[in-house]
Amino acid sequence: MSPGPSKEGTCVDAPSTLLLMKRDSDSYARFYGPILDALRALGGSGTPKEVKAWIIADQGFTDEQLAVRTKTGSPAIENEIHWARQGLVNLGFLEGSVRGVWALTPAGASKHLTLDEAKRLRRDMQRGRYSAAQATAANLPAADDSPDEPDAPDSPARLLDVLRDLPPAGFEKLCQRILREAGFSEVHVTGKTGDGGIDGHGTLVVNSLVSFRVLFQCKRYQGTVSSKEIRDFHGTMMGRTDKGIFLTTGTFSRDAKEEAVRPGTPPIELVDGDRLVELMENLRLGVIPRTVYDVDHRFMEEFSS
Repeated sequence: MSPGPSKEGTCVDAPSTLLLMKRDSDSYARFYGPILDALRALGGSGTPKEVKAWIIADQGFTDEQLAVRTKTGSPAIENEIHWARQGLVNLGFLEGSVRGVWALTPAGASKHLTLDEAKRLRRDMQRGRYSAAQATAANLPAADDSPDEPDAPDSPARLLDVLRDLPPAGFEKLCQRILREAGFSEVHVTGKTGDGGIDGHGTLVVNSLVSFRVLFQCKRYQGTVSSKEIRDFHGTMMGRTDKGIFLTTGTFSRDAKEEAVRPGTPPIELVDGDRLVELMENLRLGVIPRTVYDVDHRFMEEFSS
């Protein structure tokens, strides 16, 4: 019979490989691998709630284990997962998003960690053998021999071209990330097993008492989305949700815009290519911000004579 929480507020002999023992220098490393696995399963990014739920289900923690608290009263497992996440950011395996969405870096997406490897990485980082700067440098493209003169900034049209060149699955995955960054939770992409044209669904939390489910479609179009496509989306939504979102790299016809708000049907939020680019710029997602300075000629006049 497995013992319950000890006097020190810890639990041992868990059925999972992640044992909640007395905290030591390797404690948080137990969750390095599971966090990476969770984010891969969630499509490369996820809210803290989604990641924790995935890990708890995957590892089979019991109610007794989940009830263990830290000295400050927070759930011990969730606390260790959060500290482990910071360790993975320092190691260069997760992005340091400021909006509460956890996301894999290219290095993290391909990294599968055993418990022993995770402990070794944590110890190396603690001893200064693996710094955050080194991790970041390892993920940057190699320097080239281009002149010091900076390239001209990419235009919004250039970003739109990049979006249109993405494979269908990649564009769906990007839309999933955009929705998460915009405040949605439990965002799932249905992928090739699409449900009547539905590419995914998510939950928008309005406040602590109100939330609603949203269905979405995401299509890479060069041209114009017609009213028929919006009408078909309406048909799929009926009786299942109060709101829909249609994201595209194209544009919407006037009839499509009217169909999106037709009385008696769930409203559909239309996100065309221009709005998609604007969203990514506002979220600082997939873009590198630049500061450009113009000469202040009025200021310089004082020094011209």
